[in-house]
Amino acid sequence: MARVIDEGMKAQLSKKQGFFLKYFPARIRNVGEDAKEARKLIYAFKDARDDAYKQVAQMVDSYLKKEYGEEVKDMVFLCVPASRQEVNRSRYKEFCKEVSRLSGIQNGYSHLILMEDRLAIHERRRGGEKEISKVSIMDFDRAFFKGKKVLVFDDIITTGGSYALFAEEVEKHGAQVVGGLFLARTHYKYNKV
Repeated sequence: MARVIDEGMKAQLSKKQGFFLKYFPARIRNVGEDAKEARKLIYAFKDARDDAYKQVAQMVDSYLKKEYGEEVKDMVFLCVPASRQEVNRSRYKEFCKEVSRLSGIQNGYSHLILMEDRLAIHERRRGGEKEISKVSIMDFDRAFFKGKKVLVFDDIITTGGSYALFAEEVEKHGAQVVGGLFLARTHYKYNKV
């Protein structure tokens, strides 16, 4: 059974998106060294290890300067929250600070507070399909976000559902989401380059 995507999600998914790496889940075994190295960086970033956030922040900085130039100084950088408060803090607090320091984009991290932990999207399954919950567990600083242009970041995009739902929520609080940026996009078929 196909998942129904509402018009708001479609609108978010039609906005500009960028990603840096191809992510092949661990069950995809026949991949090259490039894919294995990408996995290492992705896992290190997700686990807040080895100062991976610094490397990813440099990638984001280069993207922002290329795509938005000086306009980036009038924008806000905001990450789709991780499923648990502690994971969110360890993964994104220093990363967002570094992206802001390098590029001049405004750091939205402290203007969004997670109110409770939730199951990660990949942990919420019904039958063979992932379930995306619209339960609000976030407290937005509405005054800060009102009228701001926001670039939404997430570590991995697969279908885009988590990104689109979060972007919709950001816009409900008065901001304009300009698009999404992802460390990696999930792929399932490896082709040697």
